[in-house]
Amino acid sequence: MKQPTRLTADDLHAMDKRYRAHFINSLAGFKSANLVGTADAEGNPNLAIVSSVIHLGANPPLMGMVTRPRTVERHSVENLLASGYYTLNQVNADIVEAAHQTSAKYPRGESEFAATGLTPLYSDLHPAPFVAESRLSVALKLREDKLIELNDTEFIIGEIIEVRLDGDAIHEDGFVDLEALGSVAISGLDGYHSTRRIARLPYAKPDRPLTSAKGSDRGL
Repeated sequence: MKQPTRLTADDLHAMDKRYRAHFINSLAGFKSANLVGTADAEGNPNLAIVSSVIHLGANPPLMGMVTRPRTVERHSVENLLASGYYTLNQVNADIVEAAHQTSAKYPRGESEFAATGLTPLYSDLHPAPFVAESRLSVALKLREDKLIELNDTEFIIGEIIEVRLDGDAIHEDGFVDLEALGSVAISGLDGYHSTRRIARLPYAKPDRPLTSAKGSDRGL
């Protein structure tokens, strides 16, 4: 069997900056692809793709997101901190190219919605725009913004105040079928992937044998 490649901290530090960014980003595996929707004080919409969204808890319903250091203008972060609201819109296969294009550094005042052909959709509950083409969108109210001093990134915590999705994708037990919605995953900085569920497994207990519920049992 071929021996695995072994890299030390010194090897990582010696890498070319761009190479290292691709390499380290890939190590986290598959991540969710989301578009962050915000609006500035004048109501101008902004959109940016992120791959760092995580679940933090169900009661209260919280989601977390890591943002890059503010060494340059970060319009989405500035908007959500000022307004207190933002949306997370899952990327599906039909909008991958448009979603990826939002990572370009557009000047302040130029809407990524208009630049990419995506459509802002507004709610009466908050000022942040949804992405109409997304099949699963979540609106959040900002709860905490924590600076990570190790690298000057920020960990933003929001509480879910609205969810928009196709009701047919919700199973009887509350499980949301992301494959039915066509959601894609990200690897590294620019790899996009479709998914295929292998199984849903029952709640694990010490006295329960290993079992696999293959397929899409909606009542599992």
